Amino acid sequence: MKHIAILSDTHGLLRPEVLARLEKADVILHAGDINTQAIVDRLRALGTLYIVRGNNDKEWAEDLPHSQTFTVEGVRFFMVHNKKDVPKDLPGVDVVVFGHSHRYAMEDRDGVLWLNPGSCGRRRFDQEITFAMMTAEEGRYQVEKVVLSHEVP
Repeated sequence: MKHIAILSDTHGLLRPEVLARLEKADVILHAGDINTQAIVDRLRALGTLYIVRGNNDKEWAEDLPHSQTFTVEGVRFFMVHNKKDVPKDLPGVDVVVFGHSHRYAMEDRDGVLWLNPGSCGRRRFDQEITFAMMTAEEGRYQVEKVVLSHEVP
């Protein structure tokens, strides 16, 4: 079984509460709008990292992919920052991970989970500060929504 942390839209802020959960994860997924190389480096130091470039990730992030397809513990993922950039045809995918809106969303679409972990970086408007934790084993998975306080460290 693998423990997977799924986050997006950190916008230059890695909260201590998030880091505490990331340190227990086997794999980290970041759906873009990272904003600094320092966060990428910190996440890579924690273990396996899949990451995509967001619309606010400028010149420093030119080498990050726009999208990625990968498999973790038999679960097939497609990840991109903005869901409007998801191809219409995605055969063989179990989970689509995206960010951009800063709003947590989880929806089953014809047997494919569409998951936006929300934003666990700086609070935007009155939205919750969230990310997701997933356990995956032999192609099956469970998702937990994690809601943080609104306090900025």
